[in-house]
Amino acid sequence: MATWSDLNLQNSASPLMEQLTFFHDHTLMILTMITLLVGYLMFSLFFNMYINRFLLEGQTIEVIWTILPAIILIFIALPSLRLLYLLDEISNPWLSLKSIGHQWYWSYEYSDFKKLEFDSYMIPTNELNLNGFRLLDVDNRVILPFNSQIRILVSAMDVLHSWTIPSLGVKIDATPGRLNQTNFFMNRPGLFYGQCSEICG
Repeated sequence: MATWSDLNLQNSASPLMEQLTFFHDHTLMILTMITLLVGYLMFSLFFNMYINRFLLEGQTIEVIWTILPAIILIFIALPSLRLLYLLDEISNPWLSLKSIGHQWYWSYEYSDFKKLEFDSYMIPTNELNLNGFRLLDVDNRVILPFNSQIRILVSAMDVLHSWTIPSLGVKIDATPGRLNQTNFFMNRPGLFYGQCSEICG
């Protein structure tokens, strides 16, 4: 669960979120190295006293600063494409959950076994327990098994919504008149909070 002082990503509860965290750290390391290199070069040029009025071109340095960014982009793009295909892959689900976004609640439906439908409303701040999380706790929680492949089908009744659980690395748009799907796999039990991560409407 993220709090106001956290700078890192939430602890992952799925293999996909672990991969997203690794990719984030990998890309952040590359960006840090680029920032340090450019900062060092700018600092060196600022205090450089050498002047050469006859230098018109430097073909070697031009080749270097053309090829080096291309290599850096390859080191970022290849893991990104691999992760993109992993996130888009739909495996054989053990359970399907239907979720429909409304202003300002979500409707859920389990239909694989016994059909069960319910609405999930946010608990108002004045009714919240002392250990509850404001704007995250709901009156009816979704209960899902772990170590099982789960598919979620998402749509909306009124305006655009976005069904998100950061700890699982899941974010899918809910669009009126369209049925989107994604899947996830929880590898540890826990209480994971989600939210609509969009300015609805």
